[in-house]
Parts: sequence; C-alpha cells; structure tokens
Amino acid sequence: MADDPTRDDITRTLASGVRDRGIGLAYGDPVTVGGSTVIPVAFVSYGFGGVEDSPTYGTGGGGGGVAIPLGAYVEGPNGVRFRANSIALLSLAIPLLSTLGWAISLIVAKRR
Repeated sequence: MADDPTRDDITRTLASGVRDRGIGLAYGDPVTVGGSTVIPVAFVSYGFGGVEDSPTYGTGGGGGGVAIPLGAYVEGPNGVRFRANSIALLSLAIPLLSTLGWAISLIVAKRR
C-alpha cells in the first residue's frame, strides 16, 4: 500500500496545516492592558503520526501538542521588555536541574 494516493494526500494535508500554524502559536495576539501593549510568548510543540493498513497494526493515526507560557513582551516607559513567567521557567528548570544532579552523583560515585 506504499503507493496509495489517498494516504499521500492525507499526509500532505496534515503537513501543510503545520506550516500555517508555526510562529502564530508561539506569539499571541497583542492585547492592551492599562495603556500598555502586551504580546504573550509560549513554547509550542506538536506532532502527528500514523500507520498504514497492516495485519499486525491495522490503520490509525493521531497527534497532540503542548503550549507552555514563557512570558510576554510588555511595552513600558523604557521601551519593550520581556517579562518571564517565573512559574513556567521554574517548571522547565526543575527536570533539568534534577537530571544534572543525578548525573553529577553518578560521576562522583564512579570516581570513588
């Protein structure tokens, strides 16, 4: 079924939709709050996949995504500044720091 034109059309349709979303998902629409313009910023990741008809797996597909609010660009008296979302940054830093600590403990244990 590798030459099935219907399957190829579905893949092309899904892939073309990804191209249209791009940066528009990472930067939100500007909002005016208290006389200042605010532009929200997020880390966005998504993916999709599928499998063709086979005796072992059947046919199927799916996808998903995540958006983590990183902060916002805020217009102020000193120009535009990025204001980080500290809770989101901490939630991203905790797994990184935990992995780093674990790696250091392994290195120390091996050196003994």
